[in-house]
Parts: sequence; C-alpha cells; structure tokens
Amino acid sequence: MARRANLSIFKDKTGMETLSIFEVDKEVQEDNPENFELDPRDKTSREKEEPTEPVVLDEAEPDKTVKIGARLTEQVKKDVTSLLKEYKGIFAWCHEDMPGIDRSVISHNLAVNEKCKPVVQKRRSFNPERSAAIKEEVSKLLAAKSIREVKYPEWVANVVLVKKKNNQWRMCVDFTDLNKACPKDSFPLPGIDQLVDATAGHETLSFMDAYSGYNQIKMHKPDEEKTAFTIDQGLYYYTVMPFGLKNAGATYQRLVNKMFARQIGRNMEVYVDDMLTKSITADRHTDDLRKTFDVLVKYGMKLNPAKCVFGVPSGRFLGYQVHQRGIEVNPEKIQALAKMVSPRTLKDVQKLTGCLASLSRFIAKSTDRCLPFFKALKKGKGIEWNEDCEKAFQALKDYLGQAPLLSKPETGGTLYMYLSVSEAATSSVLVRQEDGIQKPIYYTSKALLPAETRYSSVEKMALALIIAAKKLRPYF
Repeated sequence: MARRANLSIFKDKTGMETLSIFEVDKEVQEDNPENFELDPRDKTSREKEEPTEPVVLDEAEPDKTVKIGARLTEQVKKDVTSLLKEYKGIFAWCHEDMPGIDRSVISHNLAVNEKCKPVVQKRRSFNPERSAAIKEEVSKLLAAKSIREVKYPEWVANVVLVKKKNNQWRMCVDFTDLNKACPKDSFPLPGIDQLVDATAGHETLSFMDAYSGYNQIKMHKPDEEKTAFTIDQGLYYYTVMPFGLKNAGATYQRLVNKMFARQIGRNMEVYVDDMLTKSITADRHTDDLRKTFDVLVKYGMKLNPAKCVFGVPSGRFLGYQVHQRGIEVNPEKIQALAKMVSPRTLKDVQKLTGCLASLSRFIAKSTDRCLPFFKALKKGKGIEWNEDCEKAFQALKDYLGQAPLLSKPETGGTLYMYLSVSEAATSSVLVRQEDGIQKPIYYTSKALLPAETRYSSVEKMALALIIAAKKLRPYF
C-alpha cells in the first residue's frame, strides 16, 4: 500500500549526508536520527549454545538418544519427551534405516540433452588413506542399496573426497560433465532473509536435519545409470539422488514444499533439508511438533538424531542465530573474524571480504568501513596492507566484538528507512520503532561506480533510495 512520506537531508558531524524517510501521519519522538538507538550490538551477554539434555528413545537401546532443551518447564519437557518416544521411528541411525521417499511422490529426473555426447572421465588414483575411505563408503552405500554395480555405462565420473570438520572424508562424485548436459530447474528456493525473519520472535524452536537428505529421494529409473562412477573396485551407479547433481536442491525443495505445505509460514520453515518447527509459546510446541512428525511418518522421511535438537529458545538456522528477541550473526563467524590475523596476500584479503560480505546485514555502512580492503584488492597480486587497512580491520573487530542483534518486522507495523551517502558508497538501514526506540532490521550498503561518484548530492540520494528499495523490497 502506498503511503505519503516526509524526506529530509542533513549532514552529520563527519559531513556525511543522510536522507530520512518517515510517514507523515506518524510522530517520531526525535527529529534527529543521530539520537536514535540504531546500534545493533546487544548490550547484554548471553550464552551462545543453549543447554540441552539427552532423551533415551528406547530403554532397550540406551545409546540411541536425541537432545531436548534443558530450560523447558517440567511439564513441557515431559510432553516433548513422550512425543519423541512415540515417534522414535522417524529417526535413522544408519543408511539401512532409511527406506527413502516413494517414487510415486517424487524422483530426480536428469532430463539430459540428447544432443550432448556422453563423457567417460579418466580414472583418478588416490593414496592409501583416501582409497580406504572410498572403499568404506562404497561398502556402506552397497549395504544400504543406495548404489549398484553397472556394466558398460555411457556416462562415467570420478569420485572426489572432501575433508569434513571432524577430519573424516566425505565422498562425492564429480558430475561436472553430466551437469553440463542437464537444463537448469528453475524451481525457486526460499529467501534466506525472509525465513530467518519469520523464525525470530518465537519462544520455542526445534531444529531438524534429514538423514543423508538427498539420498532419501530416489533417482528416476531411466536416469540411474547416468550417475555411474569409477573406483579401484569397479563401476557403480546411484539408485538414490546423490549430492553434486545439478538441480538436486530444487528437487528436494519441491519435495519439502509439498510435504509441509500446510505448515510452512505458520509453525514451520524449511530450506532444502534444514527444517525448523516454531511455536509462539512453549505450551503449543508439542502440538506443533506432532503435526511435523505426522508428515514425516506419512512420507517416510527420516531425521538424523545427531543433528536435531528439540524445544530450545534459540539456535542456528541458515547461518544465523535466531531467538525470541531477534536475529544474531552466527557466533562462529564472529570468532573466525576475531582470530583472523592481518591479511598479507591477495587470497587473505579475499577471504576477509568474503567473511564480511556474509555479515553485511549486521554492519552499518559496511562499504565505507571496508573501503580500504577494496582498494587493496584493486592493486592486484602486489597488494599493500597499509595503515588505513589495519585501522579499518581493527575497527571492524571492535564493532563486532559484541554479537549484533537485529529486530524482526511486525506484521502490519510501520517501518522507517534512513539513507546515507559518502564519496564512495550509499548505505541504508531499515528500522522499526518499539517503546520509543528505533531498532534496526536490515543494513544495506553498496559501493558507487566511478561515474556515480560524480553525481550531485540529490542524485546520490535518489540512487541510494533506488538501491535500498530493490534490496529491501520483500519488506514492503
């Protein structure tokens, strides 16, 4: 709905021009945006990891446990525990426990372009450690009937090993050639920012992860042999959808959208195989979980108990920390930046800017703060980490020293947007007002192109408005 607005331009103490936009019919307690509390950093300390306790699902198998929130009231804890025991069959403890989704519901179709010539990749060799890891993984997949031996396949790919956080090897397949022959599935994935906003503000959350999620979807029968891969022991193909195939994420999202159609946006959010059940109050959480579990049972989807936690007030979802009071950046990202030493090479600077890009929603005027880094990148391989770079680097560490806290927009609530421009960038912040305090929802920032730096102040403000409007469109 269109609304009339007042616009005013002023200069702050540093000479930076700012455009404030607010509704005509709404009173703002302070006319000067300098006095608004827009610093997203929370002033209170809090635990980053919610305390949990194990729940034994079956007394006959005491080693099979799942985690629930330790802060739940005794009654809610009792109800959630009882529910988990009732639905213990939704968990998989190994590949054999995972029958997969019936093909009548969904299967992964490759739709290979018939004009593309099949490719047989030259077999790669591995050292003994990696060969042993491959052999072990293949044995597990054979036992689970996720792969089968094949003769005379037209398409053959190599395996690739990736080191996991626990120092174990993850086996993937290099489907580069096969993927080139497949058209893109344009099925939309949900917007991460919107999912995170929709999750914040709920009192109780349960975080769930599917067990080998992609492998729970079966391959379209005629396409199975196209997934063939080669190892020392022979040739095999997948009967289930493997990780690394083009459009696998779209296929999975199509499945979960169908499964949880009645819950998504109400008491659940799903992004591919990351699932979250949310409740406004803790006493409603057991009922919300039951609805989720009923759907899992109906479709035969299994959860990974090691990656699930039920009934907690906060947790990590899609790279963010969400809870009732708002949205925080993942503490691991803050710690990674805090431990980072001053960059000395081009790769180091690229790593730093990549890290900051993932934090940009939380950083006011991030482009201005990071300008010395961008200038260093433009110099190419022979970068010089000068005094300006070091000052900016340490200033960002100080700024992010306390976990940033962002608010979430309220349905039907009034939002305010402030714009600012400097010689090198445009910035904006979207805020909501609560108890006389304006709380930030989203920060944006963008570097000006060389031609744009020559715009007049009014033109820069107009450009800033256009850039912010495009970025923040989902909020209006």
